[in-house]
Amino acid sequence: MSSFSICGNIVDVLHKTIFPGTVCIQGGRIHSILRKEGQNYDQYILPGFIDAHVHIESSMLVPSEFARLATVHGTVATVSDPHEIANVLGLAGVRFMLANARQTPFTIAFGAPSCVPATGFETAGAELTSAEIRQLFQQDGLTYLSEMMNFPGVLGRDPQVMAKIQIAEEMGLPIDGHAPGLCGEAARRYAAAKITTDHECYTLEEALEKLAVGMKILIREGSAAKNYLALHSLIDFHPDRCMFCSDDKHPDDLVRGHINELVRRSLKLGHDLMNVLQVACVNPVLHYNLNVGLLQVGDAADLIVVNNLTEFTVQSTYCKGILVAKAGKALLPSVAVTPINRFATPQKQVADFRLPAKGATVRVIEAFDGQLMTAEKHLSANIQNHQVIADLEHDILKLAVVNRYQNQPPAIALIKNFRLQRGAIASSVAHDSHNIVAVGTSDAEICNAVNAVIAVQGGIAVAENNHVEVLALPVAGLMSTADGYQVAKQYAELDAWAKRLGSTLSAPFMTLSFMALLVIPELKLSDRGLFNSQDFQFVPLWID
Repeated sequence: MSSFSICGNIVDVLHKTIFPGTVCIQGGRIHSILRKEGQNYDQYILPGFIDAHVHIESSMLVPSEFARLATVHGTVATVSDPHEIANVLGLAGVRFMLANARQTPFTIAFGAPSCVPATGFETAGAELTSAEIRQLFQQDGLTYLSEMMNFPGVLGRDPQVMAKIQIAEEMGLPIDGHAPGLCGEAARRYAAAKITTDHECYTLEEALEKLAVGMKILIREGSAAKNYLALHSLIDFHPDRCMFCSDDKHPDDLVRGHINELVRRSLKLGHDLMNVLQVACVNPVLHYNLNVGLLQVGDAADLIVVNNLTEFTVQSTYCKGILVAKAGKALLPSVAVTPINRFATPQKQVADFRLPAKGATVRVIEAFDGQLMTAEKHLSANIQNHQVIADLEHDILKLAVVNRYQNQPPAIALIKNFRLQRGAIASSVAHDSHNIVAVGTSDAEICNAVNAVIAVQGGIAVAENNHVEVLALPVAGLMSTADGYQVAKQYAELDAWAKRLGSTLSAPFMTLSFMALLVIPELKLSDRGLFNSQDFQFVPLWID
């Protein structure tokens, strides 16, 4: 690697100072930092941004392609849980992510997925045992235990759950949490299991309770869950106990921005600059012991250059001393990918999506824009010829989950707040088991959208009458092998089409992808039926 230097106003977040100077880089590391008192510079040099919890698979891009897009916004590292691909392909899926990530200087700190499958109430493509988790730590070098979503198992001290936690604890590795709505004594017991973080807080009160029992809070702002407005006051009151994360970021959102957006928003709201940068740059490095530089002599040269400390326009991004983005352009090359996948369901028939009437009142999932949580409603079914059909007047649509790993009948339920007036959308990105999930106004269009996904062995699709378009995701039915900007363009076109069909959700595909996530309350649909996530049990569709 060549030696070079960068001049500018140096933002030393660790020591909370700003001074003019020169950063000298040799062999990918910071060799020296020279003060240049009296010099006037227009640009600022600071540590790069870090996304403290993101499932890269949700970007629909492989890790190396995610890095290409993220570095443009000043991101130099992520803390990433590969449990999406693990639920499809197990150990082989995790190792696919590791191998691809090694081909970029961008730092991706992968954790060992703790909950594969997420629950025993759905069909997944794989399972990760305690022995395999130990293997991922000892042989593959993973550095933390990913989010422990089975909080009932933690509270009940389930032996299999606790065995995974104990492995991480024995090795001195951080354990990530996932405990939506958990407060009081339940939060204390959860944290007492050595779980150190939570990114699922929806209210400030919940976050403060978890801070009080020793947990750190990840302030999440992604394509689906948006909790920044509720939690941003933590930045100045608990700057050493918070981090920023996206959790799930669709490709069009990643093109627009990343952690840099949260930095900019925080400064506009009047938060202290050094507190904001500690949350965005420093805390993830310290908490997860990341191999990421913090602009100190001897550190890896992971840094960014911005125009000023108000607009925070990223002019250059360096990872390990390599210029990876400049002036809004990605400089990293794309990496050739050979897809791996698991898909075994045949094409479906329209009759598979019929729902015979067995009463008058049904449980209905109520979705919310910008949230992963849902509510349970008891509403009248729209029945014609002894069959339940979509009720467009009251915004009650059909929701289907199709098992992608076996040939089984689809599970059918009803859902509010998608507001489609015609057509259907479907996706094989369906947390966490990644079966096919679809919502629509007619059985025929739901069937068309689902079959389009099956035909390409995974993807997202929109169907309107007999017109169907699909974005293929050949890597585990989750990720594309194409250029990230092209994937973002195709995704944006399908997203816009879904909105033309009537959806008022900010990200209809992202919201759809969480309607089968059983570990988030209240009512969800698995491939085996309707599930109450608070009581952690199946419930009947019909009330009467």
